Amino acid sequence: MSIKHILLLSLFILNLWANERIVSLSPSITEIIYGLHKGNELVATSSYSLYPNAAKKLPIIGGYENPNIEKIISYAPTLVIGQTFNRHTLNQLQSFGVKTLTLNLKRLDSIKKSILTVGKELGASKEAKILTNKITNAITTAHKSKKPHSVMIVYGLHEDLRGGIYIAGHDIFFEDIIKACGNTNAYTANTTNQPVLCYENVIALNPQQIIILHSHATEPNVNVKKALQAWYAIPTRAAKNHKISIIDEDYLHIPSQRVALTIKRLCREMND
Repeated sequence: MSIKHILLLSLFILNLWANERIVSLSPSITEIIYGLHKGNELVATSSYSLYPNAAKKLPIIGGYENPNIEKIISYAPTLVIGQTFNRHTLNQLQSFGVKTLTLNLKRLDSIKKSILTVGKELGASKEAKILTNKITNAITTAHKSKKPHSVMIVYGLHEDLRGGIYIAGHDIFFEDIIKACGNTNAYTANTTNQPVLCYENVIALNPQQIIILHSHATEPNVNVKKALQAWYAIPTRAAKNHKISIIDEDYLHIPSQRVALTIKRLCREMND
């Protein structure tokens, strides 16, 4: 019997039950589903889905950039939710008759829209509105910098910066947050939302503040002291004025409803 026939048979049997069987293809989507109080309908998720604690007990279907199609199908999902970068995977699943939902989680507005979309799909519109209101409130009450300045947000903490420096560019929620805090993105070129810079590029940008987002989950063994020394060795206004900092809260990289916390945390860092 083919995979497609097995899936169709499984779906027929499972549809006799009321609950959805949802597979999430990213940590952000997992958080959104739990935030809507629909975590009991999740049957599998991607790696690094660490919040809330219940998510750690879910089966893993692969990384959020390379999920395993056969594993996903083995859980006989009634709905698979992914992001725009999962389009190829979602198209494959649709060819097997699996219902899918694609979310855009790049900007603050699109994060809110996506939460409302998932809420409507899962019969949790009221809960979705509560989550989006928290994001809106975080934006409107964000502390504005008394002295607006240029900020460069860096993804990941590394002791050796010669391998490339990934930063927040345009068309990304970090830039929205920089602006909400009353500042400007130090990156001004129009090329990409996640540029990769070298030493010379950083010197040319000459940011007034550098904020490094550190993840203990993906960078558990980095020497923080050496990494910070490497950054202060680059001649920038941020280094001169001692405005280079590391923040490591677990929600910083996740475009879910917890972006409300990220707004507050980054605004506080920019105003210190």
